[in-house]
Amino acid sequence: MNLTRHKSFVMKDLSEFNFRHSPLQKLDIALFNELELELFIKRDDLLHPLISGNKWRKLKYNLFELERSGLVGILTFGGAYSNHLHAVAAAGQEFGFSTIGIVRGEEPKHYSPTLISCVEMGMKLYFVSREDYKQKEESLEIQKIIYKYEKIFILKEGGANEFALKGCAEILDEITIPVDYFCTACGTGATLAGLLTSQNSAINFIGFPVLKGGEFIREEINKLLQSTNYEIQTTNYELKTDYHFGGYAKHTPELLSFIHSFEAQTGVLLEQVYTGKMMFGIFDLAKKGFFKKGTKIVALHTGGLQGKMHI
Repeated sequence: MNLTRHKSFVMKDLSEFNFRHSPLQKLDIALFNELELELFIKRDDLLHPLISGNKWRKLKYNLFELERSGLVGILTFGGAYSNHLHAVAAAGQEFGFSTIGIVRGEEPKHYSPTLISCVEMGMKLYFVSREDYKQKEESLEIQKIIYKYEKIFILKEGGANEFALKGCAEILDEITIPVDYFCTACGTGATLAGLLTSQNSAINFIGFPVLKGGEFIREEINKLLQSTNYEIQTTNYELKTDYHFGGYAKHTPELLSFIHSFEAQTGVLLEQVYTGKMMFGIFDLAKKGFFKKGTKIVALHTGGLQGKMHI
């Protein structure tokens, strides 16, 4: 099956991805003022209306590689509420390349808003069993799908590869203030792994896994770093695994109430899958005295607002 790519792909890719930076916003919040802490949010949600947050960062060098290789489309993986699938579909629509999504689980009678949007942006979806999905390219069923296409670039779930790490490492290049703690939500661990490659030993990194049993992300981070030949000291990061609220894409009334309160105080929108959980965790750690007075904390807004639950 032949795929085509829009002629303007290279020009738009180079201009867009090389010059967009996101602002660092200081938050005026009573709790942090009282505790003599400074909380900033890195507004990667403002990088692009659809390809926002860490998805923009992860895709940057993957798209450079797509352009360099002469391939004409991306095949990638995700669930029914995957911000990654949504971002890849949006990038394909904007920059003119074909997109194919392998979706975990049987095809539902009613698509999620995320999948509806992916289809509207031109992504071809294939639904596979959870067992096949777990095997990824080693699955015979998925191999059959891949063999349908020529000149296709296969991108791992969440965009987790060496190109993603390179893009995520650049986040710290845009921050000019001293930072004591840098916080991010974790799905695959690629964003945190990318940040660690900056080798900035002055910063303590905290990852907030959004999946239950998120300690497995430590192994995923190590695999990513080893596979890309990064030799770094990873002792300056930790995972806070108590803020998953039941698991991936799950939430509780407590989390939704927190998000509503945070948005009212700051005007910054959060979603309940990733950034909302991380921010809840930061507030909880502050209340428990985890951060000492004078600490400067930066939280990464990883976007994903297309999946936001309106409350």
